[in-house]
Amino acid sequence: MNKFFSNKRDIFLMVLPGVAFLLFAMFLPILMSVYYGMTDWSGIGKPHFIGIANFKAVLFTDPVFWLSLLNALILSLVTIFIQNPIAFIICVMLIASKKGERFFRTVYFIPAVISVVVTTRLWVQIFSPQFGLLNKFLSLIGLGFLRTDWLSNVHTALGSVIFITVWQGFGWAILFYYSGLVGIPKELQEAAKIDGASGVKLYTKIVLPLMMPVIKVIILNALINCLKQMETVYLSTGGGPGDVTQFLANYLYQKAFVSSQYGYGNAISVLFVIICILATYLLNRFTKEDVGEF
Repeated sequence: MNKFFSNKRDIFLMVLPGVAFLLFAMFLPILMSVYYGMTDWSGIGKPHFIGIANFKAVLFTDPVFWLSLLNALILSLVTIFIQNPIAFIICVMLIASKKGERFFRTVYFIPAVISVVVTTRLWVQIFSPQFGLLNKFLSLIGLGFLRTDWLSNVHTALGSVIFITVWQGFGWAILFYYSGLVGIPKELQEAAKIDGASGVKLYTKIVLPLMMPVIKVIILNALINCLKQMETVYLSTGGGPGDVTQFLANYLYQKAFVSSQYGYGNAISVLFVIICILATYLLNRFTKEDVGEF
């Protein structure tokens, strides 16, 4: 048996079927999307080849595509620079204060356990203009003039959707940061304290550098999730009012399956994949650095 596995040719032949199936499952849908993206197919009848007309239309004459991408970028920035620092600080506080740590850790993870459908519908009810708890609370504390239809007002809809999405992902951020922090040996932190590092310096010089692999995974996961955001938008605003809260995945769905512009929708999906790959590459490139091991 050991002799068999020492033969590289035999190992290659064993893994070849699995690799071939994986590549087939990955690239066939992409190639099909590229093909249909070069047609005017509506989903019914015979597709007609029109070259790169759909791609040109998406990139140069479709402002909603760029608005969807901008909304994804805004959501990414809010997630990375607001949600993640708050989650990290909460994890530090949880580890520092042993009392009630397990209880609060469970409470903070609740948003990640509940279905996105359930949490989105819950927040839709909270933001309801007639019966929503938010408007009732504002009236109760004397801020009734701020009452509005949060998900239908063009000035508040995007902020409301971003708030719901960030809240839904908060539990996972807590889980990742908590796992990373408890994985750092206490001996290193105690040695750093003996050498005079304490408070902010301890975290900036010792903890954060050792947490960089975890932080990199969290940021990459947040970026990809923000780019492919659909469920929350679809269930709360549908991309409205107008296209104020439109995101790429939801816009793709509406074009391909609601407006019956299947070829146009596939062109968006191909550009969507390219954007995700490019974003992943750039993030890996700019966060590539040597980190300490423990």
